[in-house]
Amino acid sequence: MKIVEQIKEPIRLEMELFEKKFHESMSSKVALLNRITYYIVNRKGKQMRPMFVFLVAKMVAEGKVNERTYRGASVIELIHTATLVHDDVVDDSNRRRGFFSINALWKNKIAVLVGDYLLSKGLLLSIDNEDFDLLKIISVAVREMSEGELLQIEKARKLDITEEVYYEIIRQKTATLIAACCSLGACSVHPDSEQVEQMRKFGELIGMAFQIKDDLFDYTNGPIGKPTGIDIKEQKMTLPLIYTLNIVAKKERDWLINSVKTHNKNKKRVKEVIAFVKESGGLEYATQKMMAFKQEALDILKTYPDSPYKEALELMVDYVIERKK
Repeated sequence: MKIVEQIKEPIRLEMELFEKKFHESMSSKVALLNRITYYIVNRKGKQMRPMFVFLVAKMVAEGKVNERTYRGASVIELIHTATLVHDDVVDDSNRRRGFFSINALWKNKIAVLVGDYLLSKGLLLSIDNEDFDLLKIISVAVREMSEGELLQIEKARKLDITEEVYYEIIRQKTATLIAACCSLGACSVHPDSEQVEQMRKFGELIGMAFQIKDDLFDYTNGPIGKPTGIDIKEQKMTLPLIYTLNIVAKKERDWLINSVKTHNKNKKRVKEVIAFVKESGGLEYATQKMMAFKQEALDILKTYPDSPYKEALELMVDYVIERKK
């Protein structure tokens, strides 16, 4: 059994029902919109976000979920999908998960409007049911994601990122969404409990590890989601590179910065940067940090009694670190 299927096993019924509810939550009187949302639903990925919502809810509430849990999962998926549709427009990207992106098929204007529609659907789903606590969690996540992206853009111009700033960027850009899924799951079944904050922290730690794993992909050859060296081409500062910049002599540092700033489209130069970062121990350092975040996340899970849901979450933590793409 594939690991993702194994993780899904204890929430299989919830996930099936969620898919129906999620599809319903997108419906519109506009035929064009329905055609596009049908396309979005049918090209779904691994569905990690709703899986976190249901697994956490079932772990903290002894196997029980309620309507709020389903709504929370739908809202996070609606709003996350909206940000992806907008991202593809911003990045001028034609593919998403192996399918054509919305903007590639229907052009940017429609894609932006569809993103706005999904965002408003998500907000209204919470407001109509007075799930204001869930709405707050999600709204904070969207604010942080936008700030994180903008902070990254601002820093990429100067390439002056310290390790602290890097953690702040990935916390906002990547970790905050997984943190929102986990705190949503807890909040849907136990509002106002300390588990909401504890699960938020758990999700944040997984998100940090997840992003560092993504950074490491840039330095490895293999069947992964993105080609090697793409972060360097896009002038993104990743942990292996930041570490290397901090430990080398000025001459090498200047060479590295110059390579990333002005020779980032030169394949030979990008290869040299990758080799240099590897030789400097950048990958080992990043891996060590990733494992530390993973361990902290597992330590939080240890405080909960054993259950199939806890086991699935432990598997999920492993999966984030071991995944091949």
